Amino acid sequence: MGHHNLPEVTVRERNEQRIFDAAESVFARHGYRGASIQAIAAAAGIPKSNVLYYVGSKRRLYITLLERTMWRWNEMLSDMSVDDDPAEVLEAFIRSKMRLSQTHPQSSRLFANEILQGAPFLKESLFGEMREWVEARAEVFRQWAERGLMDPVDPVWLIFLIWSATQHYADFETQIVGITHRDALGEADFQSASDFLCQVIIKGCGVRRCDGAVRGA
Repeated sequence: MGHHNLPEVTVRERNEQRIFDAAESVFARHGYRGASIQAIAAAAGIPKSNVLYYVGSKRRLYITLLERTMWRWNEMLSDMSVDDDPAEVLEAFIRSKMRLSQTHPQSSRLFANEILQGAPFLKESLFGEMREWVEARAEVFRQWAERGLMDPVDPVWLIFLIWSATQHYADFETQIVGITHRDALGEADFQSASDFLCQVIIKGCGVRRCDGAVRGA
C-alpha cells in the first residue's frame, strides 16, 4: 500500500535502478547475445513487459549501461588543471578508479566483455569521447613533465596503466580471491591495493614536490 503513496518519479527511478543492476549482472555473466530481457526481468523481480516499458529494448538497455559506465569514468579528473599538484591528482585518480571497481564491479566486467568482443556496440562517437578525454588529460601530464614536476613518461600509456591496474580488481576478482584464499575482496583489500598502486605509480613517474624532491623517496 505504501508504494501507492510514493511519487511516480521515485517508483520509476527505483525500478530503473533494479533493472540496471540486474542487467549489469546478466550481461556481464552471459554477454549481449546470451542475455535476454526475460532473464533480466527475473533477476530484477519485475515483469518483462515493465522492463521493456522502462528501457525500450535489450539493445537500448545494453548501450545505456555502457554509456553510464563511461560517464562514471570520464567524470574523474573533470576539473584537472596544470596548476594542480601532480601527486594529488594521480592519487585521487587511482583511488577514485579503484573505488568504482569496488562499488560497480559488474559495470567494469560488462565494459571489458564488450571490448573483448571487438566493441560492436561502442560506436565511434563513444570511442571519440574517450579519446578526447584521454588527450585532454595527457596534455596536462605533458605540461607537468615540461615543468619538471614529473618524469616525461608517456601520458597515454600512464592512463592505460591506471585503468588496467584498477579495473583488474573488478574484472579478475575471481582470480585474485582464488589465489589469495579469500571469499571476496573487502574494504581493507581495496585500501591496501590502492595504497600499493599509489606508491608504485607516483614514485615510478618521478613525481616531484615544488622543491624538487621526489615523492615517496
